[in-house]
Amino acid sequence: MAVQLDPQLLEILRCPSPDHAPLRPGTPDDADADMLTCTECGRGYPVQDGIPVLLLDEAVPPAGGQVG
Repeated sequence: MAVQLDPQLLEILRCPSPDHAPLRPGTPDDADADMLTCTECGRGYPVQDGIPVLLLDEAVPPAGGQVG
């Protein structure tokens, strides 16, 4: 199921890493994944019950394993 967040909220959410890049719904491989993906570092943040979990400790590393 695709992430369904208010567009205004999605516009202001940023990655909690030091570069604070914007987030996009889904993952590069699955646009319907319940994740938000950083446009800069590639970390994925789960969305649980419609609430983004924007904690670096909960982030999923990018597919290549390289962060940043």
